[in-house]
Amino acid sequence: MSRPGIAEHQDTTEPGEASAGLRRRIAATLVPGFVGTTLPDWLAARLRAGLGGVCVFGQNVASVEQLRALTDAIYAANPDAVVAIDEEGGDVTRLYYETGSPYPGNAVLGRLGNPGYTEQVARRVGWELRRAGCNLDFAPDVDINSNPDNPVIGVRSFGSSPELVAEQSAAWTRGLQSAGVAVCAKHFPGHGDTAQDSHLVLPEVDLDVDQLRERELLPFRAVIEAGARTIMTSHILLPQLDAERPATFSPTIIEGLLRRELGFQGVVVSDALDMKGASGDRGIPEAAVLALAAGCDLLCIGTENTDDQLAEIENAIVAAVESGRLPEARVDEAAARVLALTAELRAEQAAVPIPADAPAGRLDPTDVVVAISTFDISEHAAEWMRAHRGPCSVVRIDTVANIAVGVSPWGPFAEVAADPDSAFAAAFAANPTVVFTEGDHPELVLAAQSPVLVIGKDNHRHAFAREAIDRLRAERDSVLVVDMGWPSDDRAYADIATFGASRLVGRALLDLLGSGS
Repeated sequence: MSRPGIAEHQDTTEPGEASAGLRRRIAATLVPGFVGTTLPDWLAARLRAGLGGVCVFGQNVASVEQLRALTDAIYAANPDAVVAIDEEGGDVTRLYYETGSPYPGNAVLGRLGNPGYTEQVARRVGWELRRAGCNLDFAPDVDINSNPDNPVIGVRSFGSSPELVAEQSAAWTRGLQSAGVAVCAKHFPGHGDTAQDSHLVLPEVDLDVDQLRERELLPFRAVIEAGARTIMTSHILLPQLDAERPATFSPTIIEGLLRRELGFQGVVVSDALDMKGASGDRGIPEAAVLALAAGCDLLCIGTENTDDQLAEIENAIVAAVESGRLPEARVDEAAARVLALTAELRAEQAAVPIPADAPAGRLDPTDVVVAISTFDISEHAAEWMRAHRGPCSVVRIDTVANIAVGVSPWGPFAEVAADPDSAFAAAFAANPTVVFTEGDHPELVLAAQSPVLVIGKDNHRHAFAREAIDRLRAERDSVLVVDMGWPSDDRAYADIATFGASRLVGRALLDLLGSGS
């Protein structure tokens, strides 16, 4: 793929003296984050100089109107910009970082198993992103959550069945892209079979290529067939494919597996290079060089980047080109793919206006009913709800959220904060509540008087949560435990499993508890 002035550009400078053209092409491959809710002057200047775009995070969003003003400023500085966002439509949300998402999330959609509904939800998310001015969504997460102890994927996954995840991922892709927003399916070649978080360490997935073909690669094949415009790499080591380099830095995995075997022709995006699984001891500039050399086209840099960091990254890539470590043709190819993507998106958006009746992110009562239908409710839970429709003690178990989710409000607590006058929110808020975190004294939870409602996420993965629940069950007559994460297979710490903790799922839980059914 070539584009006049990009891939066909010829430098005329002396060796060792980087041309403005080369620097502009390098800039086109970079997508940093930044601090604040308005466009900083340094970032505007880099966008005018050809910076590939910006990644918007929760800290950059105060309202839809503010975000639209921000994205308008980005496009004014660079009409070719990528404006990316992590909006997965569930626990991971940026549009609703302050309130919690009004959408169900992947695991709920997977449990429902209705591709038409999944496509509809994704299209609604797409229209919201169009209104906000975002043209690339780092979603859907198409990882197969084959390990219930996974600390970073969990309910971000559609499920543990390769065929189900493939079907749902393709539906989500069709839905979002029908609204003129590009998907970025992640995290290639699969981040589901690990109990480690690549934000913090370099996880290892010890599978051979045949095992990947039978399981992890099925959803990626499905989204490619559905027309996915971009795919994100993972910072995981697959020693049976490449014993030295994580996927983001591996030509074997990107050029060999993704490009040649799966036939993907779109933009390859790196996961954030500030993650420990990528930069670790090598630093972000070197990680950027390695990612480009391996076949990544668009480099997600991080969350709170600065002008000095971008200069260091650009200089490191220039030095790699001049030393011969990184072919200039690879930079040309990457920049051309990115610019072709944004040109195609502009044309699509011009041809497909946002419908006047496109939903605007309100909680839909139909979605609430659908979410309830996907809950896993034990007989003990059903009996507890029939017996206890009045006040109870609430124990809220707060664990440290993974970096992808952040500190967005969750579950019924999000719904109470956002809409205290909703049907059951006021009654729920009136219950005495104990907030229990790791490091708190275990006696704290015993302050709760029967009946007791315990609400947490991934309860089985946290020793302090298990111990607290065990003590409550031993010393209180009537305890109901709700897990709003991905429960263990035996459901030992999940009398009710909701498979998500978005605001919508929290509202659904309140309605279920209030109905007593």
